[in-house]
Amino acid sequence: MHFINENFMLTCDAARELYQKGAKGKPIIDYHCHLSPEQIANNIQFKDITQLWLSEDHYKWRAMRANGIPEEYVTGNKCSSWEKFSKWAETVPYLMRNPLYHWTHLELSRVFGIDKLLSPATAREIFEECNAMLAQEKFRGQSLIRKFGVEVICTTDDPADSLEWHQAIARKPFGTKVLPTWRPDKALAIENPDAYWAYINKLAEAAGMDITDYSTLLEALQKRHNFFEDAGCRLSDHGMETFYAAPYTQSEIDRIFKRTLAGKVPDQIEVDKFRSAFMHDMAVMDAESGWAQQFHVGPLRNNSSRLFNSFGPDAGCDSMSDLPIARAGNLFFDNLDKEGKLAKTILYCLNPKDNETMLSIAYNFNDGSIPGKMQFGAAWWFLDQEDGMRKQLNALSSHGLLSRFVGMLTDSRSFISYTRHEYFRRILCDVIGTDVENGKLPADQMDFLVKMVGDISYNNAREYFKF
Repeated sequence: MHFINENFMLTCDAARELYQKGAKGKPIIDYHCHLSPEQIANNIQFKDITQLWLSEDHYKWRAMRANGIPEEYVTGNKCSSWEKFSKWAETVPYLMRNPLYHWTHLELSRVFGIDKLLSPATAREIFEECNAMLAQEKFRGQSLIRKFGVEVICTTDDPADSLEWHQAIARKPFGTKVLPTWRPDKALAIENPDAYWAYINKLAEAAGMDITDYSTLLEALQKRHNFFEDAGCRLSDHGMETFYAAPYTQSEIDRIFKRTLAGKVPDQIEVDKFRSAFMHDMAVMDAESGWAQQFHVGPLRNNSSRLFNSFGPDAGCDSMSDLPIARAGNLFFDNLDKEGKLAKTILYCLNPKDNETMLSIAYNFNDGSIPGKMQFGAAWWFLDQEDGMRKQLNALSSHGLLSRFVGMLTDSRSFISYTRHEYFRRILCDVIGTDVENGKLPADQMDFLVKMVGDISYNNAREYFKF
């Protein structure tokens, strides 16, 4: 029997019952991903499995490099699709106990119905079999999304984006809502004045107004925020290395902004003040619109200058940061809470040392207004694997309400990474089911536990976001 079977990751009878009755087949709300709205709108047809699997997947790139695969087969453009795929197949047997081994075979099984193990011996057969299926209409982008029962997709979008592809999808719906998510990171990045000036000009053009000081920056962003809301956006997202809550005055922020536009490189104190003001103002904007907000905290990006200089960002050379988060995080949310401007919030950490710290920050500011207003989000990026998921679930269970958790997301650029929802649901059921088997949870409460699993898998996200 192939190891990806009906009992995959389910190690006891209670886990299997919970999965079958509570999680299996539930619709998906993918409230944070990096799918291309243009590819969705155009109902992309992938030319082959190499494009689908390897063209943008920095997880796989890191693994191939570690396996001694030369860069020309990883991100190069001189090799054939088959050559790149064969190098990936060469790597896969060495991935045992890495989540990529599970994800690869889950996708082969659930998307293509292929239950062979990928290796050099099976590579050509699997390559040709997948490519033949990808040439069919039912394997185009929108069909792949529908195959997994995805109700809502939230892409990741810059305030200056036209949202033209979201509008195209809305004019020609295919059964899944595709909504933008507000990601204003570039408007925060004042460290490089030349790049920042170019971005502010782009934002000004999108907003149809001049941006000359900090107040007009906020005015332009509010106009774009309203535009996003009209397009169905109900959610923001922020990627940052840590929280920011330095003291500042409005005159200081205006001066820093004007100096940056004039080409002056801000010092670290000025950067921290600007980030603190900007993040506060973005959070107020979200609260006043009734949106939810997400904070992805902890990446240290583009660490290999060799790869960054040859390929650019997102080459697979990012790492966990280890900056402290507690003091600034608590100050940041306390300032919003005191003003009555704290939106629904989901916090994610990239370093597992911060699991309990992040949870303790979030739960300081729940106010009884809605269940789970302040959430500790799903295991993310480097933690998006069995051990990371179990640690996230156990930390949340120990310090919060697992039953109110809004569950899994893909955080992916891949049209077939929805198998990660199944992976998460199986692990969730195994965690809870094992507690039942070990007498840590009451076996006579299976009906409630089945409901709890269904809520975490789908219902909680539906109620929380109300897309």
